[in-house]
Amino acid sequence: MRCCSNRDPLWINDGKVSSRVIDVYEGGFEVEIVRTKHGGAWLRAEKGINLPDTPLQIDALTNDDVKHLEQLGQFADIIGMSFVRSARDVASLFNEMERLGLTDRGVVAKIETQDGFEHLPQILFEGLRHPPFGIMVARGDLAVEIGFERLAEVQEEILWLCEAAHVPVIWATQVLEGMAQKGIPSRAEVSDAAMSVRAECVMLTKGPYIVDTVQFLSDILHRMAEHHSKKRSS
Repeated sequence: MRCCSNRDPLWINDGKVSSRVIDVYEGGFEVEIVRTKHGGAWLRAEKGINLPDTPLQIDALTNDDVKHLEQLGQFADIIGMSFVRSARDVASLFNEMERLGLTDRGVVAKIETQDGFEHLPQILFEGLRHPPFGIMVARGDLAVEIGFERLAEVQEEILWLCEAAHVPVIWATQVLEGMAQKGIPSRAEVSDAAMSVRAECVMLTKGPYIVDTVQFLSDILHRMAEHHSKKRSS
């Protein structure tokens, strides 16, 4: 909260509610709702908040993060790090893992901010020093942070960089979400799922039709893999 200034944009719940800061005071701030869907939207607990234009002075690893790593790291195969902004962020995680004797665990750095995208080459270099290492394209927060109109361009560049570095990519957020929830995908979801063939892993959302969704996605990826292979060889 101390980092906020008047007129800073603030997005709530993966960009579903747009607002801006209009007053900052000790212990909090006041916002004005600027835009939401027709008919309004509910503000619920445990929904994400994004401040894309605010320079947040926050440590990459909090005390709680370190505590959880100490208690649970030995039981994990892969350790994920959210909101990675720089190579220094992942270096701090690797240092803690070395201290705890967890250097054989894999690490996945989630790219979901403008800083994370801009510093991706340095993040990749740092990660390659401590394999196994991978990147997650966390498209929900990333779209809010960089602007929805830039998401297609930015996720493409992330895929290019990771492919060049031989670093595996997890394609995440809202993949076939409508099908997982309602049993029927939209046309846009099918096209989006087909693009994920360039990643090494695809993360699906939960829902009552998740088994059907996994089968549907598997079929799409198997069909697209041959086309993708031919395109690359040419």
